[in-house]
Amino acid sequence: MAADTPPDALLDAVEVTGWGRTAPTVARVARPRSYAEVAAAVLACGARGGIARGLGRAYGDAAQNAGGSVLDMTGLDRIHTVDATTGTVVCDAGVSLHRLMEVLLPLGWFVPVSPGTRYVTVGGAIGADIHGKNHHVSGSFSRHVRSLDLLTADGEVRTVAPGTDLFDATTGGMGLTGVILSATLQMHPVETALMSVDTERATDLDDLMARLTATDHRYRYSVAWIDLLARGGALGRSVLTRGEHAPYAVLPARTRRAPLAFRTGRLPSAPSLVPEGLLGRTTVGLFNELWYRKAPRLRTGQLQRISTFFHPLDGVPHWNRVYGRGGFVQYQFVVGHGQEETLRRVVRRIARRGCPSFLAVLKRFGEGDPGWLSFPMPGWTLALDIPTGMSGLDSFLDELDEDVAGAGGRVYLAKDSRLRPELLHAMYPKLPAFLALRAEVDPRGVFRSDLSRRLAL
Repeated sequence: MAADTPPDALLDAVEVTGWGRTAPTVARVARPRSYAEVAAAVLACGARGGIARGLGRAYGDAAQNAGGSVLDMTGLDRIHTVDATTGTVVCDAGVSLHRLMEVLLPLGWFVPVSPGTRYVTVGGAIGADIHGKNHHVSGSFSRHVRSLDLLTADGEVRTVAPGTDLFDATTGGMGLTGVILSATLQMHPVETALMSVDTERATDLDDLMARLTATDHRYRYSVAWIDLLARGGALGRSVLTRGEHAPYAVLPARTRRAPLAFRTGRLPSAPSLVPEGLLGRTTVGLFNELWYRKAPRLRTGQLQRISTFFHPLDGVPHWNRVYGRGGFVQYQFVVGHGQEETLRRVVRRIARRGCPSFLAVLKRFGEGDPGWLSFPMPGWTLALDIPTGMSGLDSFLDELDEDVAGAGGRVYLAKDSRLRPELLHAMYPKLPAFLALRAEVDPRGVFRSDLSRRLAL
């Protein structure tokens, strides 16, 4: 930014919302293109503070800041260095996982952790400490961060390494310790851009948990779609999908010429206007029945594109519109091993309530990561989408929160827009350490968001 350019010239007052589209608020949005412009934007935040934002895929209000500033970091999108021998990458925080795949897959490297969308920035992946289908093997994203550069409230840029308090507060800290400018990442080696996928049906929730417990260690990636409208003996019936990066030797001849080509599919965009109530219990029930019945009872070794296996919804631009104007809540929680009855009880309650969720997945988490507000812990995690128009949704989810907290579990802050603050301490036992460090590095509360105000973070 030129020295005579006032910071306000970079700011537009716009409506900002999460991917769930549930609670839009208006903020002044800065769009820095250099580290110096980021620092200037932070200094110009004003009394309501500021928060960094990536590609807007956090479902809730973590990257919103009503009446304050939001720093759109997508303009800082340079990949600085790539070591094709070791798989080490240095890049700006605004680089997307999609861009990393474009650049690195042809070199034989894949992102170490990917959520259900590749349209997530590196800064967002660190701030939310994202997880994927391989948490039981690879942990969260922060486990693969070798260092990061963080702009703190005092204007200092600090190089932060794993094993330090500031690193553990930042990974999963939802942007509240500062603005991540860049990071050094360790990628995962692959021979091809295809996945070898096994698919099978599980007849009920207990059958699913037994299969995951007995065989998950054989697969790097594992996830189950679960029918949350099924009841009785079919409660929790599921389609279990596991996969590995396909070795070159299993490729058919037609794909061996370009084994590392990154190809993605694209379907028509979801319409901007969708009738309210379209995704009701009857419609979703029919979809779930068809989805379960069309799945193979057992199929092994199917070759799929990386985009098909990891990011099927990325092929439908603006798919979040299908929930109508009111948007949707994505509710994700985790409970530990030994709390299987809590999981069963929650699934029964969701089924009895008739939550019309067709995007519901269950996974097993491995060992938790050191981030003080990181979501994963060893156990079971369930995520489901629910249209906001469902009658009594808030009180129903409040009851689930209490059940989860009582079992020593937690909800995922990157997807939350409605958790009551009094449950946060029970869910995140390292919260006092986080608050103490935040008060130390940001005593004036420069970094704030709608989430931080709602939960008194």
